Amino acid sequence: MSLPISRAARWVSLALTATVLSTVHAATSTTAAASPSAGTPGAPTTGSAKAALDRGHRPDRAVQPTLEARATLSADFLASGPPSGALASPANGRTGPFPGQVIPGFSAMIENGDGTFWAQPDNGFGTKANSADFLLRLYKIRPDWETADGGPGEIRVERFISLRDPARKVTFPITNQATTDRLLTGADFDIESVVRGRDGSFWIGEEFGPFLLHVSADGRVLEAPVPLPDGKSPQNPFLAAGEQPRVPASRGFEAMGGSANGRYLYPILEGAFVDDADQRRRVVYEFDTRRSAYTGRTWRYQVDEAPNVIGDAFTVRRDKLVLIERDNLDGPAAVTKRLYEIDLGSSDSDGFVEKRLVVDLLKIANPARIGVASSPGAYGVSDPFSFPFVSVEVVVELRDGRLLVGNDNNYPGDDARVPGTPDDTELVVVDLPRLRPSAPGDTLVIGHRGSSGTRPEHTLAAYEQAILACADYIEPDLVSTRDGVLVARHENEIGGTTDVASRPEFAGRRTTRTIDGVALTGWFTEDFTLAELKTLRAVERIPGVRPQNTPFNGLYAVPTLDEVLDLARRSRTCGGEAVGVYPETKHPTYFDGIGLSLEEPLLATLAANGYDGDDPVYLQSFETTNLRELDGVTDFRITQLTGCTGAPYDLAVAGDPRTYADIVSRQGLRDVAQYADGLGACKDQLIPRDASGRLLRPTAVIDDAHREGLQVHPYTFRVENQFLPLQFRRGTDPAAPGDLEGELNAFLRAGIDGFFTDNPAIGARVVR
Repeated sequence: MSLPISRAARWVSLALTATVLSTVHAATSTTAAASPSAGTPGAPTTGSAKAALDRGHRPDRAVQPTLEARATLSADFLASGPPSGALASPANGRTGPFPGQVIPGFSAMIENGDGTFWAQPDNGFGTKANSADFLLRLYKIRPDWETADGGPGEIRVERFISLRDPARKVTFPITNQATTDRLLTGADFDIESVVRGRDGSFWIGEEFGPFLLHVSADGRVLEAPVPLPDGKSPQNPFLAAGEQPRVPASRGFEAMGGSANGRYLYPILEGAFVDDADQRRRVVYEFDTRRSAYTGRTWRYQVDEAPNVIGDAFTVRRDKLVLIERDNLDGPAAVTKRLYEIDLGSSDSDGFVEKRLVVDLLKIANPARIGVASSPGAYGVSDPFSFPFVSVEVVVELRDGRLLVGNDNNYPGDDARVPGTPDDTELVVVDLPRLRPSAPGDTLVIGHRGSSGTRPEHTLAAYEQAILACADYIEPDLVSTRDGVLVARHENEIGGTTDVASRPEFAGRRTTRTIDGVALTGWFTEDFTLAELKTLRAVERIPGVRPQNTPFNGLYAVPTLDEVLDLARRSRTCGGEAVGVYPETKHPTYFDGIGLSLEEPLLATLAANGYDGDDPVYLQSFETTNLRELDGVTDFRITQLTGCTGAPYDLAVAGDPRTYADIVSRQGLRDVAQYADGLGACKDQLIPRDASGRLLRPTAVIDDAHREGLQVHPYTFRVENQFLPLQFRRGTDPAAPGDLEGELNAFLRAGIDGFFTDNPAIGARVVR
């Protein structure tokens, strides 16, 4: 742990850091809608979806991803062929063997231009050991779409191509080694991506090698599988004894695009190399099909969070690909199911390709309510529509510019739509009509620790839910790890917000610390490196009040500030604006005293993510000295937080007698206005309650703050009865929901400019 430096030296350093560290703010908006084309479903609305992918981040060119068509294939559909799945893991009431060839969803597709597609499943049942009876095929399918005008919404399977190696191009033993056709199986290759060459042949990316396979238009292997030059997976048949695989199992070429002229392929590793110090890095390769060799050119892509994987990719124009980035969660637990566009011709200051959001698949407008009648009760089939599958593995830009997205259903394991029922194979077509942004709202909705009323607080899931709920800002509370990385936690004591108490390897870290004059016993972030902290999982802080959040316990990691900023800057509000961030430094005097000052890494991380004073950012703290000093070195807006009782700790330790009550006095607010732009007041300071808990008349604080030019953003508005004024409680159960809308309306009438809420969906409904 580093020793504290002098305050003067620290702030000189901070000013230099804020000046030097900056990057171009990543573009995140997308725009425009599709134009009609034969052989594709539905009638587009306005504009051009293809043009949408060309436009950068401009508030007047946001789009509203909209569901235009949907079709499904029954999870239990069986194609002709020998039984399959004898060793598949039983799930959702299905146990193999199945009397035919299972189609376990699709991992890649190719549009044929006549309403049909070649659709490629993967290796079958997930591993070499259980997929020897699964035959590798490409199926020709014809979706009979459900659109706004109706339609059955079914996928017809017309025929298939069997992948086979009669010429013995595969030099290692395969399942059907001794047969004439040498049909390939899921024990031989895990095929995941496909690009069609100009000669009609197929190039296929797979994961056991990873290899690139070249097969003819009728499925015959044309040449020996081409290995990745940079490493092998644990399933690679050529892995030597003692050789360490660099590619993790099932993290090979899940995604691959192809150049317009057909010469180059762009296979992308699904995961990071085992030995890569940056586990958020993914590598994009270039492969020359004429020479059947890698060119040596590579690019780096950064996922939003290390566990995320790349699901598929499609080249949309020169140097630009749309790819799927997804997590391994499904249904209501899903956080990242996104389509990003990347530009191979543009990199950021860290050397990663620029990426921008095209579609968040967890929120797609569905005004026609496509699928609602045909899939009654299915999770996410509503308006808005959600595509919340674990394995979102197909993206194709159709010839008219709209986007087709599909899933691998991991039959029979996945049940995102209806728990206990295997997911169907599902295809959707998404249009990108231009959205006229609404004028910036007069009242800001700030997702307090995210949407902490619906997901465990300070997780990317909570922040994503706040964004989907139409929050204007998300609010991370910031503390430091031992190695100086800012992470989002309500407090540096994490015994109640993570599973650390159940981890025997960290039992010895339990200790007692004095934080702002109060002795606390537990586990503290400053005693953990970031790598150690990332092994923990978040849990609901108040399970007795929010039992609905406890099913998500153990699913989400503790996010860094950098990850929170990545999410915000690559997302849009419901009105098409940039998502704001409202970070709070927790216990700055304490962290200064242990040599882990918060302000330098805060400004440096904001700068590294391209934020400046023109962006939607407020910096906040319950202390005052750090805010005064921040005001001298940054143009970001600043908010002074005040407690219902007590005093700022920095003033108390300095012997300054001022309390929070003094700060919200007329003179105190005049002083605050010298360094801050906003007042984040305890809501009881604005409208107090009587002894029974009933709201009284507003105090003068709001008017006094406005007189000094301060925005007023009180905290915290929560839906549960125990947090509400008496007149807005409903029933006697303290954890039951009350009338949060009524309380908010009372404060809005009093003149507040925004508010922190654990329930941003309700807050947004009130102010919109």
